[in-house]
Amino acid sequence: MYKCSVDRMKDLINTFSQFGATGDGGITRYELSEASIMARTEFKKRMEEIGATVEIDDLACMYATLPGTDPKAKRIVMGSHCDSVRNGGNYDGILGVMGAMEALTTVAKDKIAHKHPLTAMIWTNEEGSLYPPAMMVSGIITNDYLPPAIAKNFQFDNMMKSVSVVDKTTTFGEQLAKYPFIGDKANRITPDKYKAMFELHIEQGPILEDAGNEVGVVDCVLGMFNYRVKFFGQAAHAGTFPMAKRKDALFAAAQALIHIHTEVDKLGRPELVYTTGEIVCHPCVHTVIPDYIDFSIDCRHEDPEVRAKVMAILEDVAKKEWAGCRCEIEEKWQRDTVYFNETLFNYVKTSAEELGLKHQVIHSGAGHDAQFCNYMMPTTMIFVRSKDGLSHCEPEYSSPEDCTAGASVMLNAVLKADSE
Repeated sequence: MYKCSVDRMKDLINTFSQFGATGDGGITRYELSEASIMARTEFKKRMEEIGATVEIDDLACMYATLPGTDPKAKRIVMGSHCDSVRNGGNYDGILGVMGAMEALTTVAKDKIAHKHPLTAMIWTNEEGSLYPPAMMVSGIITNDYLPPAIAKNFQFDNMMKSVSVVDKTTTFGEQLAKYPFIGDKANRITPDKYKAMFELHIEQGPILEDAGNEVGVVDCVLGMFNYRVKFFGQAAHAGTFPMAKRKDALFAAAQALIHIHTEVDKLGRPELVYTTGEIVCHPCVHTVIPDYIDFSIDCRHEDPEVRAKVMAILEDVAKKEWAGCRCEIEEKWQRDTVYFNETLFNYVKTSAEELGLKHQVIHSGAGHDAQFCNYMMPTTMIFVRSKDGLSHCEPEYSSPEDCTAGASVMLNAVLKADSE
C-alpha cells in the first residue's frame, strides 16, 4: 500500500488558501476570476515539475497527465473543482484537486509503476456562484449521457449566456473567451479516452466526525427535488387596511411553511433533509402588505418513495387557500439518486481497509461533478471528515492528516483500477 505525504499536503493547503483569501480564514475564488487564474497557474507549474503534460479544453478544464507503460490504455482521472462560493472555505472542491496533485506526485517521486496514463483534473465552474448554475461545465461535457430532464438545463449555448450575479452584465461565454486558460474541445474528458474518474471531497457534514471515522466510501448522490411554492395575495396600505380584510401573502406563506414542516416531520424519517433557503417578497416595502411570496423547498432522500410522500404534502398545500391567498407550486429541479460504480466503490473500500483507516459507507447529500461524470463513465467518490460538519463557510476545516488519508485511499484505489 502506498501513502501520500502529509507535509506535501500541508504545503498544498497553505499555498492554495492564498488564492482569493478573504482575510478571515476563507476564500472567495469565483470561476474565471483573477484568483482562479492564480490557482490554475500553480496547478500547472507543480504538475509540470513532476513531469506531467498539462492540457486544457475549450471550457477551461485542465488535465495534467503522467504517461503509463501502455500508450494505448485509457486514462484514469482524479479531480474536482478549484472555484468556491463567496466567503467559502479552503477545502471544498480544491481538496479533490490537491489530492489528485499529491497522488500524481507520489507516483512520480516513488516511481510507482502503472499501465494507464494517470490524470489530475480541474473541472470548471462547479459552484456556479458567479455564473449559475452549479456543475455547469460537467453538465455541458456529459450532456449527451444525462437524462433528458437534466440535460436540457445544461445546453452549451444557454450556459454561455449565463450572466454574472455580481455585475448583471458579463456572460460566462464573454469572460471565458478572454480567459488565459482556454484550449481545444478535443481535450475534453470523454469515455473513449478515459477509463474511470475518482473525486476526493470533504464530507461537508458531521456524519464521519460523529462516528469517529476518517474516510467515507461514497455509494451515491441522493435524489432530490427543488420546488417553488408561490402565494398570491393583495397589496394594500399597512396602516389603513383592516386586518380582517387582508390577503397577506407573507402570513399565508408562513402558515403553509409551518404546515409543511409539521407534516414532513410526521413521516418519521430522520435521514430526510428539506430546506427553505430562498424567499422572494413583493413589493418588499415596510408600509405595504405583501401581495406575492415565493419560497424554495429543497428535499433530498435516497428513496424515491420517501421523496414522493413529501411531494404529496406539497401538492396538498397547493390545493388550499392560506390566509385568503391562492397557492401554486412549480418544479425547478429534480433528479434521481445516482449510484456510483460498484467496482470502483469496492476499490475505495478495500483501499481504506488495507490502509487501516476508520471508514464507513456514506451517501452524498450535495451535488458534485462526479455525479454527472458517472452517467458517462465509471466514477466514484471518497469523503474525508469536516470539522463540526461545516462547509461553504470560512470556518470549513479538514485536518492535513485526514486530507492525506483521503488522497492515499484514492491513489491506492486508482492503482487497483490500473491493474485491471
